Amino acid sequence: MGLRERKKERTRAELQRHALRLFRDHGYAETTVDDIAAAAEVSRSTFFRYFPTKEDVVLFDDVDPVMERVMHGLPDGTPLLAAVRTVLRESFGSLDDEARALEEVRMELARSVPQIAAILRERNAFAVEQVAGMVGPATGRDPADPEVLLFSGIVLGARHAARARVEAGRAASYVDELDAMLGRLGAGIPLADEPVRARAQSP
Repeated sequence: MGLRERKKERTRAELQRHALRLFRDHGYAETTVDDIAAAAEVSRSTFFRYFPTKEDVVLFDDVDPVMERVMHGLPDGTPLLAAVRTVLRESFGSLDDEARALEEVRMELARSVPQIAAILRERNAFAVEQVAGMVGPATGRDPADPEVLLFSGIVLGARHAARARVEAGRAASYVDELDAMLGRLGAGIPLADEPVRARAQSP
């Protein structure tokens, strides 16, 4: 990557940091593009050179490339579930405290702002097939392999469970809670062999 590309990446990341701070402190709907540009000390037109819309500031994810690098650097033979947890911990662990907190803000906005959630659905983000597209190559299997799809679906289930805990106020950090949920899977699928009990009869 050349100097020009690195400078553009830094500018894009800095714009996002200013935006996420404003969203956190003042609210997403209340923050305008002009507010973000002013905080970053750039013009409105400069903002739009990097992000076509305000929603795109939230959708931009610069952690994914870090995850890919961590995954490629894992030793051959690393068990898949352990690899997923290592990628999660090391990728977010590489962020400083503010960057990690702002990433939590970004993920919360992606879940809670209807416009952003709609774009993610349209792009089929976080779908089983998307996760399988990463799991398949990592394991030397076809992404359409039933075992790959099943594992990918379980990972997505862990994400949904972690999100539910955070939204219910039972966990503070989505990343930490997701790691904990994935850890539970190490012993197998919880409750899979739990006997079903007949519901108590109403009096």
